[in-house]
Order: sequence, then structure tokens, then C-alpha cells
Amino acid sequence: MPRDPLPSSGPPPRAATLRDALRRALRAGPATAKELSMDVGLRERDVAEHLAHLARSLEHRGEKLVVEPATCVACGFVFEDRSRLTRPGACPRCRSTRIDPPVFRIEGASSDG
Repeated sequence: MPRDPLPSSGPPPRAATLRDALRRALRAGPATAKELSMDVGLRERDVAEHLAHLARSLEHRGEKLVVEPATCVACGFVFEDRSRLTRPGACPRCRSTRIDPPVFRIEGASSDG
């Protein structure tokens, strides 16, 4: 009696990687990490890590990940010099935790290949 073939190792191939999905979502328009999380099906806390990798791969395509900085709702402070892609916890000026999150978009070449 012939044996069944061994199952292939690893997960089945995906139609698109998470970063491809993020790229497509950002091409549709600017979005926050929460919006990207819902669009792509990724935990919000993991979006920043994937965006950092996406930013590097976009450079090779002649594109750029643009970050519109987070702002404090209470006093209007803009987190311009912040390099982290996550939402800040509190405003350094007034200590408010009411912070509008950063918004991400892609600029540059628009070929989808």
C-alpha cells in the first residue's frame, strides 16, 4: 500500500505579504496605525515594526513613507522630531494623554509591481 506524501513544511503560501498589504492600503490614501491594523488584519502594536521595514523597501522603489507627526489635542504640540512610528503616550509640554496619532502615506513612484 503506497504511503501518503509528507505534508510540506511551513505555512501555505500567502497571496500577499503583510507589507505588500500595508503598501496597497497606504496607496489607497493616508492612514493611522489603527486604520492600517483594521485594513490588513494585523495587531495595531505590530504595525509600526512592519512600517519600518516597509519604509526601507520603498526606498528601493523610489518611494518614501511619509509620517505626518502626532499632535497633542490639548495644547497643539506637534511631535516633529519623533523618530518612532508609534503614538506617543503623553505630551511633553502639558502632559495630556489626548494625542492624535501619526498619519502615514506613501509618496513617489506609483507602479504597483
